Amino acid sequence: MDIPYKSCQPVQQLLFEDSAPDAPIATSFDPHSYDRYVVMFSGGKDSAACVLHLLDLGIDRTRIELWHHDVDGRSESFMDWPVTESYCRRFAEAFGLAYFVSWREGGFLREMLREDQATAPILAETPDGIVTAGGAGPCNTRRKYPQVTAALSQRWCSASLKVDVGASAMRNQPRFLGIRTLVVTGERASESAARSKYLETEPDRCHTQSRHVDHWRPVLQWQESQVWDILKRFGVRPHPAYYLGFNRVSCMHCIFADKNQRATERKLMPIRFDRIARYEDEFGLTIHRTKSVHQLADEGVAYEYDGEVASVALSSDYNEPILIPQETWQLPAGAYRQGAGPQ
Repeated sequence: MDIPYKSCQPVQQLLFEDSAPDAPIATSFDPHSYDRYVVMFSGGKDSAACVLHLLDLGIDRTRIELWHHDVDGRSESFMDWPVTESYCRRFAEAFGLAYFVSWREGGFLREMLREDQATAPILAETPDGIVTAGGAGPCNTRRKYPQVTAALSQRWCSASLKVDVGASAMRNQPRFLGIRTLVVTGERASESAARSKYLETEPDRCHTQSRHVDHWRPVLQWQESQVWDILKRFGVRPHPAYYLGFNRVSCMHCIFADKNQRATERKLMPIRFDRIARYEDEFGLTIHRTKSVHQLADEGVAYEYDGEVASVALSSDYNEPILIPQETWQLPAGAYRQGAGPQ
């Protein structure tokens, strides 16, 4: 089954601008020296810690924006936790922060099933409506899952549905011209060998002479304990996936999931899990390359979890309070658990 391309009717249509950083970041980095702060917000603990750290530093809330990239493209729920977008929106509301969603039309499923089609356009919410860019490139075929590798050319989900989406959203908003913008992301060095080599500060990929954009990874050197500590201090209830036993909140069916995560995914959403497996058979190429998702799940043991929490995680509306009394805050079951994630 393929997903047909549908044209968009955005409020504003702009051309995608492709430009690379052309100036180094200042040697003496001052996080207070920016006009606008854009946090790439997944809803996971590390991006939440970034937001709370900005507030700890006294950054004006009116200058902070949370940007969430919807990997399923506001379309059919296929790869991500159904509740994630709603959780992110509730988080922003709890702290009185601006919140915008961006996505590639058709999301993960359309890009994966693309056959003799152009890559779909990117859409982004802005204060002035929706902007769109791209969608008129050359036609080609993908028809495969992202592969378990650090190379973004093969692990196309991160590049196509997150990195490129965020860059396009910024490049196509004139409000970022002539000001200083700081893009904030939540990578931590202890998560992987690749992330241990990341720089804490550097020019962002959207930086040009007319658009000053720097990139900051404030929790890069933090340990996981520091992340949970700041969430507890602010009384932030973490994403429900953590209470189900997951250590990381990326996609529910993240390509890096280990055997126990696969077993838990299959238990939580068996119909969707079977569909993922059928596409592996259809493509003749598994996500893991040597094992199918069902083979991994067969080797694993599903996490034990509360059914009510599972219902919240699998719903499309998050109605639990984000902020809770510190004395009632509990460390979720997924904390400090070995969890598979980007390499």
